Amino acid sequence: MKWDARNRPLRHPAAALVLLFVVTLPLVNPWVRGDGVGYYAYARSILIQHHLDFYPDWIYANASFRMGRVDDRGNVLPGNFTVTGHLENHFSIGPAMLWLPLLAVTHAGVLAVDRLGAHVDADGFSRPYRYTIALATATYGFLGLWFSMNLARRYFAERWAVLAMLGIWFASSLPVYMYFNPSWSHAHSAFIAALFLWYWNRTRGERGVIQWAILGALAGLLMDVYYPNILLILAPVLESLGKYIRAIRQPAERPRMARLFEVNLAFAAAAVLAFLPTLITREIVYGSPSASGYVPLDRWDWLRPSLVQVLFSSDHGLLSWTPILLPAIVGLLALYRRDRELATILLTITGAFCYLIASYPTWD
Repeated sequence: MKWDARNRPLRHPAAALVLLFVVTLPLVNPWVRGDGVGYYAYARSILIQHHLDFYPDWIYANASFRMGRVDDRGNVLPGNFTVTGHLENHFSIGPAMLWLPLLAVTHAGVLAVDRLGAHVDADGFSRPYRYTIALATATYGFLGLWFSMNLARRYFAERWAVLAMLGIWFASSLPVYMYFNPSWSHAHSAFIAALFLWYWNRTRGERGVIQWAILGALAGLLMDVYYPNILLILAPVLESLGKYIRAIRQPAERPRMARLFEVNLAFAAAAVLAFLPTLITREIVYGSPSASGYVPLDRWDWLRPSLVQVLFSSDHGLLSWTPILLPAIVGLLALYRRDRELATILLTITGAFCYLIASYPTWD
């Protein structure tokens, strides 16, 4: 085959991308505000107080978050308490789970320097804690981009995978949540979604019970971070369904059905186990593991989804606000010629996400 310079691999792309990420780190904004107050409250209360007491977080929060929650005298309004006596906090615990290991190291360091006379507040609100979550969030966002790029480069030339990574990095809403609003869950969701799909695809075909269990644990964490991420579980579900159908049609494949069922059970068990933190916190805060704190599912617009608005509205329409996703969708169509099963599954998940968001009463 004649050598084509267009197929030549990029020189040192990994080092260049890591360097670019390091250069962007001064952009991180170490604040906790808005929805981020609810996400961070889980990490701070568990780390500092060892139980789910969000009262200090509500008092310390920015003015817009306090509105309707805290009165002028600094007292939390009675309507914000649940039947269990806890403050209503419908935000997910997943981001806190990803922050906590790093926050624990920071907390130990703060306690150590405080004993040496540094007088740094070990309350979870001081700058070391806020910088920890800001840097951690930016790193999780970058890793999400990295896993996405590595998935794409298996099917397309490396230069296109790198350009796609740069496009999403700097032409989507992701950098807002990587750098400017690091206490929100979006960058964490990008990370765990990319990791899940990368690992699922890497092990697709012949996956052992351990690999199925790891995939299940990632699935549970997916939902811990952002509940609608449950739709990504369609990837292993559709993969397994295809194998069941082939086994039914081809008698020689039927002995594998029992083995597939066993590993599917391992996946499900690991997913439930990893999702337990959400179920436990829902029980503690709301008195029921099935209570989310969001609009109940029976009040969603399942039969009248706002699909056109979700895609093209001037009020947060997906494609009108984030046009970089247009070539991304074209890329999924191009993928169909390289891996029909993968493209079909990813397009199905994309459509399911659009339908789910379009069915939410306040989708925008």
